Amino acid sequence: MKRIILITGGQRSGKSQKAESLALELSDNPVYLATAHIWDEEFRRRVEIHQQRRGPQWTNIEEEKFLSRHNVEGRVVVIDCITLWCTNFFFSREKAEWEQPTVDDALAALKAEFDRFTDQDATFIFVTNEIGSGGVSENTIQRRFTDLEGWMNQYVASKADEVILMVSGISVRIKGLKD
Repeated sequence: MKRIILITGGQRSGKSQKAESLALELSDNPVYLATAHIWDEEFRRRVEIHQQRRGPQWTNIEEEKFLSRHNVEGRVVVIDCITLWCTNFFFSREKAEWEQPTVDDALAALKAEFDRFTDQDATFIFVTNEIGSGGVSENTIQRRFTDLEGWMNQYVASKADEVILMVSGISVRIKGLKD
């Protein structure tokens, strides 16, 4: 039976650890679908820390954009994370800087890909950041990206069976079943 869970919160709030723990409660061999593009050495180290935390029971997939390429039918899959996934659509490396997609174009592509991917009969645990909880940026690109991610988070939350907010390592149920 298809199930969508969204885990959201601030940076270092415990989102990924909660998602991994939940996945291991639901499956002996979950899938970890990483959406990160490695931008620099500091970020590479963050990815390595995440990888070291997971054991051999995980099936690891790296996919920056097209999640629906992967058949996860009947599996429990952690998608970490929507923020980086949105970044990959917003800052397209296939186009010149002046040809970057609009927020509307990126959002439409993300929603379509989300719908294709979650059309499978699986348990999906999406991780995302609440980047819009702070002040309004003075930077136009940052404001546009915050809008994009906020709208995508709302879309995923509207489709989710459960939504969990992580605050300082504590999970707070926003939508759905009790812990």
